[in-house]
Amino acid sequence: MRFIDEFRDAGMVKKLAGHIFAISHKPARLMEFCGSHTVAIMRNGIRQLLPHHIEMLSGPGCPVCVTANIDIDKAISLAGIPGLIITTFGDMLKVPGSYSSLQKARASGGDIRIVYSTQDAIQIAHDNPQRPVVFIGVGFETTAPTIALAVKQAERDNLKNFFIFSRLKKTPPAMKALLDLGEVKLNGIICPGHVTAVIGTRPYQSYAQDYGIACVVAGFEPLDILQAVAMLIEQIESESPRVEIAYTRGVKPEGNIRALKLLDEVFDITVTNWRGLGPIPASGYKLKEKYAGFDAELAFPVSPSPPKEAAGCRCGEVLRGVIKPIECKLFRRVCTPENPVGPCMVSSEGSCAAYYQYGVLDG
Repeated sequence: MRFIDEFRDAGMVKKLAGHIFAISHKPARLMEFCGSHTVAIMRNGIRQLLPHHIEMLSGPGCPVCVTANIDIDKAISLAGIPGLIITTFGDMLKVPGSYSSLQKARASGGDIRIVYSTQDAIQIAHDNPQRPVVFIGVGFETTAPTIALAVKQAERDNLKNFFIFSRLKKTPPAMKALLDLGEVKLNGIICPGHVTAVIGTRPYQSYAQDYGIACVVAGFEPLDILQAVAMLIEQIESESPRVEIAYTRGVKPEGNIRALKLLDEVFDITVTNWRGLGPIPASGYKLKEKYAGFDAELAFPVSPSPPKEAAGCRCGEVLRGVIKPIECKLFRRVCTPENPVGPCMVSSEGSCAAYYQYGVLDG
């Protein structure tokens, strides 16, 4: 367990938490963007280790959660096309759309298959040459290169029955949109480790330069997160916001050059809808014209009924950090993992699911 246990050492956790107490004097509000960070923070009780004047909020870092109802509805409509096979990661299955879910569509006879990678979807297309196979592409910059690679492979294999329904998203524009809204005053951002391993740190420079917000890229173990918090507090106390990396074993400033080139080759950048934030320019990936033959929306146009939100669900506000899950009246009472009203309770990276699983009752 080398490289894992050392980042969970209780003595070091206590020492680093003490260091944060010693250097922190000003009130500070920090936000983690990544859903994996949210889960790690909740699971390890990170918030309880910090001074009361340091507040930590969860942002729109769960790709399933931020997928808008209209896009879920379109995926469900695709599942209703006779003969079509839908492939998707498992966390999309139970996400409620406006009127149904992929799980309910499967129960009604839709051929919807859970896959663990885009390679699984490619194989299903090979195994069913007479049937169209659509992969539901939901994710951030971490997932996008694997889907781009699948498209390249489908082209190389002359696979005419493989399609992508892309709702892939770019994270920096969403964070900028959240900052521009000004609903929540932030002093620091815990930047996502997995995403930054692909895109590098350059996209965060404007947060520090234009908004005066401290930024630190973090890993996912307790000491990773506490180290990032300590670095953020040092920036805030010295009033010198900048972009730093606390996760040097996983992230380079330039990111993954090969992955970035692959994304640029396969995708164009477009406007896309985010739950809680609405349409955000230059925040989505769509297939380039060269690969339009693999675009499920062009091959199978669908027009679902106008979208609607579940009554009482405040998932959008949770994603913006305006409220915490416990402030939603549906939380634990009506909305549970067994009976999710909104996507924030469905995905393992959703804030509501994390609050529910780890018993956080006081925010």
